[in-house]
Amino acid sequence: MTLPSPSRPFAEVSEVSMYYGGAHGTLALEDVTMNIGHGEIVAVVGPSGCGKSTLMRLMSGLWLPTEGGVIIDGREVDRPLSVVGMAFQNPTLLPWRTILQNVMLPLEVADEHRGRLRKHRAEYTAKAHELLKLVGLASFEDRLPHQLSGGMQQRASLCRALIHDPKLLMLDEPFAALDIFTREDLWAVLENVCLVYKPTVVLVTHDLREAVYLADRVLVMSARPGRIIAERTVPFERPRRREDTLSPAFSAMVQELRDLIDLARHSVAGVPEHVS
Repeated sequence: MTLPSPSRPFAEVSEVSMYYGGAHGTLALEDVTMNIGHGEIVAVVGPSGCGKSTLMRLMSGLWLPTEGGVIIDGREVDRPLSVVGMAFQNPTLLPWRTILQNVMLPLEVADEHRGRLRKHRAEYTAKAHELLKLVGLASFEDRLPHQLSGGMQQRASLCRALIHDPKLLMLDEPFAALDIFTREDLWAVLENVCLVYKPTVVLVTHDLREAVYLADRVLVMSARPGRIIAERTVPFERPRRREDTLSPAFSAMVQELRDLIDLARHSVAGVPEHVS
């Protein structure tokens, strides 16, 4: 076990490779190395099938790498982590439970939280109300999921991912199924939640505008087998505004990321050398 140190990154991925189907199967990730600081928001972008979601599963401990290692909060990852909150493209709320009950669900099903919930239910219920208020759902706690729009359901899903105070928030295309207007509204909601609770965030997205709007840093992956071929620091101050997306600097950064992904998609053998 590696002991945590305040001077080291929160997340460390070291020379990670991942084969599907054993050592002679399909190589999904190859020699991926990256660090993520405490409270940093990092977006991961790249061509379809490049291993972005695989990388998330490895970082959360759902899968173990074929080669290399992952350290989260100073501890080597060898099992699913309890410090992780996750949200996906589909909110997957249980249709028979109210929104408040859905938000509370992780506390009921995870062994490490169930005992604390029994002892501190009022405290956790207050936390759920606080989260729902923060994302604009204060008056919808007793509604069922089908009574909410898709964007509202995704807000509730975000609250559910945060109810147990995760140190690491993993977001896999969380807004991809929504229309552009709802999506942009939720960018601001997510940024506000992160400014308040300060989790470390890994965001996988195909939306390059979303990556630039939300992230402190953007990592670009090659086509399969996935490698990190470039990273870009986002220079815009927080909190960000919708008007920022119309600025020449914002558009230029989105275009640069698009060019890098085009390079990755069309390079010989699918894997260009690291781009400076």
